[in-house]
Amino acid sequence: MVIPASPVWFITGCSTGFGRDLAQLVLNRGWPAVVTARGRDRVADLVEGHTEALALDLDVTDQAQIGEAVSAAQAKFGRIDVLVNNAGYGYQATAEEGEEVEIRAQFDTNVFGLFALTRAVLPIMRAQRSGNIVNFTSVAGLVGFPGSGYYAASKHAVEGWSDALLAEVGPLGISVTCVEPGPFRTDWAGRSLRQTPSTIEDYADTAISRMEGTRAYSGTQAGDPVRAGEAIIAAVQQDTPPRHLVLGRFGYDAVTAKLRDRLTSIEATRELSMGADFPDG
Repeated sequence: MVIPASPVWFITGCSTGFGRDLAQLVLNRGWPAVVTARGRDRVADLVEGHTEALALDLDVTDQAQIGEAVSAAQAKFGRIDVLVNNAGYGYQATAEEGEEVEIRAQFDTNVFGLFALTRAVLPIMRAQRSGNIVNFTSVAGLVGFPGSGYYAASKHAVEGWSDALLAEVGPLGISVTCVEPGPFRTDWAGRSLRQTPSTIEDYADTAISRMEGTRAYSGTQAGDPVRAGEAIIAAVQQDTPPRHLVLGRFGYDAVTAKLRDRLTSIEATRELSMGADFPDG
């Protein structure tokens, strides 16, 4: 993978959290960047003094805004080298009590908005025969936790789509990396987490306990978002950027344990699996 000495970054969700810290790191390196948020006034301070920066309004659920933002980026810089799909939020509920309007709103942002923006940027990267697509998912994109089933489903969707995307665009010189953070000190729980409280006592020791703990834990997480941003930049600069970038010790341990367990479970049913073919197959 060949990237320019001064790659052009396009980052969503830069008003707070991972997006803001990553944008600051990119700009501090003197690299050109498109910094977006739902209200560019929320990122005006980030781009102040950076002549090679562009602050834009972008709600990823608004198709018209996506088109305008990508066109503005191309008009100013002529290319997009790194697309960071960071915009998104959390939703917690038991599987039984999830609310339809909340579930669909979550998917509109975390999944369909990400898909739409990537589709808009791909023609530019195809023409360049180069580019890096960085999709923020979560440890929950690989591991399901009680109380977070719908959030996990949105992140699993992006993971599966990213596998297919890489198979299509990898031969064109475009890499795809999913960033999978564990708990990080970004105020995610206090700022962008929605919850549907459970009223079913049967879930007290599973979903309810975890939902209560998520907010209580906010502000004490082990993960450092600035160090996470540095790791993302380092990964993108590799000759072959990784397909997965799990961030934080909790995340690394949880994901590797889950994958080992999954492989063991699949191998345990090998005879049943192989026996499902036609005998003459």
